[in-house]
Amino acid sequence: MNRPEILAPAGSPAALAAAVACGADAVYLGVEGLNARRGAENFTLDTLAATVRDCHIQGVKVYLTLNILLLEQELPQLRRTLEAACAAGVDEVIVQDLGVLRLVRAWAPEMKVSASTQLSVHNPQGVRLLEELGASRVVLARECSAQEIAAVCASTPLEVEVFVHGALCMCVSGQCYLSSLLGQRSGNRGLCAQPCRLPFASPAASHALSLKDLCLIPHIQQLRDCGVASLKIEGRMKRPEYVAAAVTACRQALDGQEPDLETLRAVFSRSGFTDGHFTNRRTLEMFGVRQKQDVQAASGVLKGLEPLYTDPRRRVQKVGVELDLTVEAGKPAALTLSDGDGHRVTVEGPAPQAAISKPTTPERAAASLSKTGGTPYRAKRVGCSIGEGLMLPASALNDLRRRGLEELDQLRGTPRPMPCKIVPPKADGRFPAGPPQLRVRARRLEQVSPEMWRRAQLVTLPVAEVERLAGQEPEGWEKVCAGLPRMVFSGAEELTRRLEALGERGLCHVSVGNLGTLELASPLGFALHGEPYLNVANPWSAQQLADWDVLDLTVSFELNLDWIKKLRSPIPVGILAYGRLPLMVMRACPIRAAVGCQRCRGGENRLTDRRGKSFAVDCTWGCSELINPTPLWMADRLGEVQHLDFLTLEFTEEDPQEAASVFDAYLYGGPPEGEHTRGLYYKTLL
Repeated sequence: MNRPEILAPAGSPAALAAAVACGADAVYLGVEGLNARRGAENFTLDTLAATVRDCHIQGVKVYLTLNILLLEQELPQLRRTLEAACAAGVDEVIVQDLGVLRLVRAWAPEMKVSASTQLSVHNPQGVRLLEELGASRVVLARECSAQEIAAVCASTPLEVEVFVHGALCMCVSGQCYLSSLLGQRSGNRGLCAQPCRLPFASPAASHALSLKDLCLIPHIQQLRDCGVASLKIEGRMKRPEYVAAAVTACRQALDGQEPDLETLRAVFSRSGFTDGHFTNRRTLEMFGVRQKQDVQAASGVLKGLEPLYTDPRRRVQKVGVELDLTVEAGKPAALTLSDGDGHRVTVEGPAPQAAISKPTTPERAAASLSKTGGTPYRAKRVGCSIGEGLMLPASALNDLRRRGLEELDQLRGTPRPMPCKIVPPKADGRFPAGPPQLRVRARRLEQVSPEMWRRAQLVTLPVAEVERLAGQEPEGWEKVCAGLPRMVFSGAEELTRRLEALGERGLCHVSVGNLGTLELASPLGFALHGEPYLNVANPWSAQQLADWDVLDLTVSFELNLDWIKKLRSPIPVGILAYGRLPLMVMRACPIRAAVGCQRCRGGENRLTDRRGKSFAVDCTWGCSELINPTPLWMADRLGEVQHLDFLTLEFTEEDPQEAASVFDAYLYGGPPEGEHTRGLYYKTLL
């Protein structure tokens, strides 16, 4: 069975050095702006080639992060970055945006592309779409269990990468809008402010949105047995000592040794570690915050960790080298070195002398040639063919070894550029035919009024509510749309069966918000409608959805109206124009962990922030969602959204009378009643 790689974070040159010295097989890093850790020190386009060269010499691959949502005006920056990556011989790029994935495959077909965990892929169905797009690897959602990881590995030829250590977000990656809606700093754009680490009180916890750090290092052999190709460590914002400790622990676990988790916990943790998602134990034990004792523990171990990456005698020598020495009378001594990666060099030294008392023996020569300390190389095998009665000084042997390794450095560090042909991408936009239509997305059938049935263009309801309606088939049945779950970690077969049954009853429409449900619903013959959780922010992402037969698209509500107006989508575009917006989608439900599902249904389904605001938690759409308490309102700004094809009104906690009143306001225009928000439609994300 193949040994999985250890993939380490490199948020700075010092962290990179720590990762390499401690035995990482690969590192991931970002340059300048287009990466999900824009607050890290990062690297530059000018230093990228030298960084890749140094890593390749030392037997370490380099993965470049391009894992944010791309705005159309950032296309030139993407082009420059990809050209530099190809010229430098970067081994792989990591992307979140479907449009970026599409462009990279078109511009640099030989570049490997890894689908970031920000794409929220968590099941075999989502992975199949990535196969179709030409991805080489998928980074699974951190919320997957051991059984779910194994199922994905068994279902795909793609390499599967799994996070095994580091910070654990409360929200499924790529689906968090808490930071952007509360502070204009988007995790999908690389600037999450981590508001989830602040107090959000549940009946049983003061920080009900803060999870302990993930640690699957004790499960590494199980992950290996599942077929996982890459073990990823989170932490591009962390110091080099953290990287050194995490890489060392992963290497120990892979080698069958007992990993030093105590030191790892001391260097950084939030009240310890959790494996709750992996083991399906999503209890209060998963939750934790960084406390004073955690900080104090770190101060006691940091200095002791420095030698792991600063002492050349302790560095892990990753590159195995075979050395063959030939010493013959009257000829220059020759040393041939090969590294197993196709690189081979031969260097010559002085001719041997006739030995007076102590001839050079193969054992003595091998001992000299094996002294590769302070280099990335270790002597796998040393072969010595030495004529009888000959002597070659130790200084000459050392010089042969030194020059041979230097020449091997040159070969290994030679850039391996790959073709990159930039062709201006097409973005054939369209224009709405008239004023935007109104659509309704409701959680309960009772929220849909007769007026909505008559005048809404589309009415989206959860699958269970559509099943209630199927026996009645009211006026407007042809406009009913089944809203699929936000996440489908399990039960895809049952969901397919239910949809097929609804299709037989005449259901025509389905809305999808992740790649898994898109692939699941696509062959069933429904009209597909894209939800905002697909995070479309540019025309190339929209084009990809159009190629997958998605008929229309609700764009990301992280975009402002100016950006939306310029979005040249090939399919109709709309926005969420009313509603209490979902801020997170969570598998570790903070309410269930605190009081259980029964008390939640009894009304104990709220979290309270440090300012006293109350946030509902709701699981109508599958996983638990954290709901913004302040409704989005645009009914008094209808003249400013005339460029759109449709406006969707989302009803969450509204009673039927309130929902009907809102719908009337959007039919004719009207001011908000009480507190409201414009979301991000008039703001600019940082």
